[in-house]
Amino acid sequence: MPIIAHSTYRASGVFKNGHINTVFHGLLRKVVLPPYTRERIATPDGDFLDLDWQRQGNPRLIIALHGLEGSTERPYMRGLFRYFSQRGWDTVGLNFRSCSGSMNRNLRMYNMGETEDLHTAVRHVTGLGYSQIGIVGFSLGGNVTLKYMGESGQSLHPAVRGAVAFSVPCDMPSANVAFMRRENKVYLQRFLKTLNAKMLDKQAHYPTQLQLPKRMPTTFGEFDSQFTGPIHGYRDAEDYWNSCSSVHFIPNIQRPTLMVNAADDSFLEAACFPFELARAHPLFHLEVPRHGGHCGFCGSNAAGEYWYEKRAFDFLTAIN
Repeated sequence: MPIIAHSTYRASGVFKNGHINTVFHGLLRKVVLPPYTRERIATPDGDFLDLDWQRQGNPRLIIALHGLEGSTERPYMRGLFRYFSQRGWDTVGLNFRSCSGSMNRNLRMYNMGETEDLHTAVRHVTGLGYSQIGIVGFSLGGNVTLKYMGESGQSLHPAVRGAVAFSVPCDMPSANVAFMRRENKVYLQRFLKTLNAKMLDKQAHYPTQLQLPKRMPTTFGEFDSQFTGPIHGYRDAEDYWNSCSSVHFIPNIQRPTLMVNAADDSFLEAACFPFELARAHPLFHLEVPRHGGHCGFCGSNAAGEYWYEKRAFDFLTAIN
């Protein structure tokens, strides 16, 4: 019954406020890191993925996946890379399509359940000789990670030893209910500003395939029904949410996997804390710190390292 009963994360001072924890890490934390080495790889459908490397010739590798409208430049990604790089791991960040600073070629981009691009990245890095790989995902990237681990099941490449996912909206219908609360309005507006801008860009390149509404979406329900669902082969928002919620794939996970969702994460509802699944699954570990916000877990040691970095490192090192 791998429920982590007592999380070691301890928030202090203002970081006991979930929103401060979320905003500080996302907007105010600075992480000094050597420049990435970018590699562009082809996808089977004629598009491309941009991978950002910190490579020193180590035998172990982590693949990290960012959240909605993020990139490898997000502080939570840079902090993770720095921590692992300093401890004998190579690191690579997968920028989802349209998130690397270059718009992707095809109409389709990325979504909460898009695992084919992660499959492509894993095939690529295993071809480079890495025999011990861990995957770390944040928020949307965490959902993709858990779905990938579950849908792969026994067919998962043997080099992928396990995964860690932070702040995961693993039950998407309930998470979208959370986003409709007044306290999350500023986050919603921030996400939709860039998402809607991308749809305007896509419509200019695909005028006959993509129709714009008279009023651009102001909720995820509207956006996913108008754009995400139809573009990626789902009927509407509800079909997309139900099909891609990683909570449905967790029972089939076959490698050690840890999900860390803070109890004060305003993006999540009760269904995003699957205690019963964890109690019944010998390889799925669930940890619910009292504080942490969304992709926050702020509070650093003398070296500027955050708790979540050590948590991911300790978990993946133990199984590698």
